[in-house]
Amino acid sequence: MKRFLITLLTIGLIFSFAYARIEQPAKLKTPVETQNRATSLTPKRNSPAYTFTKTPTAIIPNYYDYMIGSYNGLPLRVIPSHIEGGGYFMTYHGKNRSDSTRRMYYTYIDAGLNVVNNNTITNSQIHEGYGTIAVDPVSGKPFYAWHADTEPEDPVNPTYLEVPCVADPFYEGGYTGNFVDFGNIINNPYSLGGYDDNEFIWPTAVIGPSPVDNMRRVYVVSRNSTHHNTNESPSENPLIAYADFNGDMIEGDQQLTWSYVDIPELSAWNIDQQQFRRPFYSIAVDQLGNLYYAGFHIAYDGYGTDAPEIEEPKTDVFKCDNYGQGTWTRVSTWTDFPMENPPETPGSDTPAFSNQEDVPYADGDFGFTVYEAASGHCNTIVDGLNRVQSMGIWSLMSFVDGIYWPDMQYVKAFIYDPTSNEFEVKEIYPQKDPNDNYNDCFVPWDYEEPWGEPEYNEYVHDDGTVEYYLRTVGHFPFPYWDVTAADNAMSFHYNNAKLTEDNECGMMAAVWQNSWRARRYNAINDPTYSDYQNTPEIWIAVSPDHGNTWSEPIVIDNQTTLPEFEGIKPMWVYPADKVIFTRMEGKQKVGRLGFLFHNDNVWGAAALNQQVDGGQVMFMELEIVFPEGGPTPAADDLTQTPAVKLLEQNYPNPFNPTTTISYTMNKAGNANLSVYNVKGQLVNTLVNGTKQAGSHSVVWDGTDSNGNTVPSGIYFYRLSSGNHVETKKMMLMK
Repeated sequence: MKRFLITLLTIGLIFSFAYARIEQPAKLKTPVETQNRATSLTPKRNSPAYTFTKTPTAIIPNYYDYMIGSYNGLPLRVIPSHIEGGGYFMTYHGKNRSDSTRRMYYTYIDAGLNVVNNNTITNSQIHEGYGTIAVDPVSGKPFYAWHADTEPEDPVNPTYLEVPCVADPFYEGGYTGNFVDFGNIINNPYSLGGYDDNEFIWPTAVIGPSPVDNMRRVYVVSRNSTHHNTNESPSENPLIAYADFNGDMIEGDQQLTWSYVDIPELSAWNIDQQQFRRPFYSIAVDQLGNLYYAGFHIAYDGYGTDAPEIEEPKTDVFKCDNYGQGTWTRVSTWTDFPMENPPETPGSDTPAFSNQEDVPYADGDFGFTVYEAASGHCNTIVDGLNRVQSMGIWSLMSFVDGIYWPDMQYVKAFIYDPTSNEFEVKEIYPQKDPNDNYNDCFVPWDYEEPWGEPEYNEYVHDDGTVEYYLRTVGHFPFPYWDVTAADNAMSFHYNNAKLTEDNECGMMAAVWQNSWRARRYNAINDPTYSDYQNTPEIWIAVSPDHGNTWSEPIVIDNQTTLPEFEGIKPMWVYPADKVIFTRMEGKQKVGRLGFLFHNDNVWGAAALNQQVDGGQVMFMELEIVFPEGGPTPAADDLTQTPAVKLLEQNYPNPFNPTTTISYTMNKAGNANLSVYNVKGQLVNTLVNGTKQAGSHSVVWDGTDSNGNTVPSGIYFYRLSSGNHVETKKMMLMK
């Protein structure tokens, strides 16, 4: 096994920024500013208590400050507790100097939250980015994939990017980085749909069960950056590469057999010359082998700026129920909440909300609907009840002309139950009062009793005249305040709301950013929020019950979270894939949640035509007290017993010529005990078969599977039984 190495002609560096492949904007809505005093932020309930178990810690300086953890995945992954006691694997792209090439990095953080290893994945000096990571829940081996131009078709003008993939054997003691190189699992250009110029990039990886015994299946979905329509905008149909594996194969440096599948309906969207549809989806897999591709889409009848929207359900779940190899079916639904247009002032006949020509909207012609293009970087998860969940940003929007109100954008999630084939929308923030039986969802001007009567503020001028204005609850769930940034496509480029999976205790977290206060000062000149002019905030809501109910958010920022966040401007905040249960406090569960983010020296992304300023890649972890509810942890979890150790240290050690290895079986089952060299190559299999519960031992005489004596050195022996994997080290000394 050797370190993954890619060679590139030096001239390719000159053009590295020409093919960075940032996603191109979709059709965007038209923002309308609210009046100067019309919005107030009024949380109603107590937020969960939390403490820092790891204060924000810099990993490296970083001069590439856009989407460092990629678009749709979670780049921070919990290591299973039976592997080295747990910890985190992490990946991101970055430039450690302002004049360096953007590279892909991997990081190992041990159970004590120490950064043990942080390095580039490859030895190349080519432009890499938008990586993904998935961790095998059985063996703890991480897979990494990203895109890069590893095979330039033209050294003077490289065009197509490829998707390389590696896996890390991750030996006992935190030995990382000795990657198994699978090469380019997607070679572009790729032929599909009658076109030979498809470019599938921006990968996201997930791992699920396999139809093959003692295997898991890794899926890497990449999306098409090539458009085949007159809209000059990609439809981003996916290509999914998948392969079956187990931990022994990774430790043995075995190549995997990759297969490929597309989703025919989405491939047809990409080449449709009459109608334009663009998906904003992400991938998830459950423990039954069902593969999901879910999210939202936009649809227009024709091309060009004047093409009308197609009236159709745009919240979707694509499902394949045979490990990615079967038929894909789509289930869609409407997730709109029509609104009554409230009076502009108490008792007035003039409605408050009008179009740009001051023509009032009729009741039901506007309301809350998912803003698809501003929800394109969300992820999808399968919860512990085998339901599909995905977050999005619901905006107050006209249904007839595409106008929306940026200050009233709220975070919700849809839940799809494949058993009943039904959808449900859950409000994360803000939430409708449980006593409100009048409204279908939270209404920003009707959030207090009596329900059905809008809220107004009264302003008395110096001359004694009184002015009334609609009082609304505002929220701006983006990490930057300026809707005109990135050539008026800020909401498309900067959205980054993420959901964790739920753990064995039903604990989940929803994480997004909010710049409403900064927006009030910088865009609307409200002096009340002058302290927040350079303050992107992190908002964290938690659920104890698989996402059925959500807490009031925790808010972390450089104004109120002191001293931990003093001077920090967090951008591109990614939670870990799971909350780690730690203990009970009375009836409340307590869990730890890790975070990866970029601390921006100067607020804004240089990759989106803003100042090149640099920053740092950061890691932190919080311990959060969850609200009551959800499943009760198992007794073993409550006592916080350490991970079960079944494998004993060999004796003697060092040894010559023989040593005894002892192990315990908690219950009868299959056991595999094998010896590997330091390169991860299989040396000998000592046990492979069914064993009864109890203690067992075997003698190794220092020979390989062919009976040949092996040389002196360090060797690893690994016990695999069911979901339990354990590795220890020994030394043969002659």
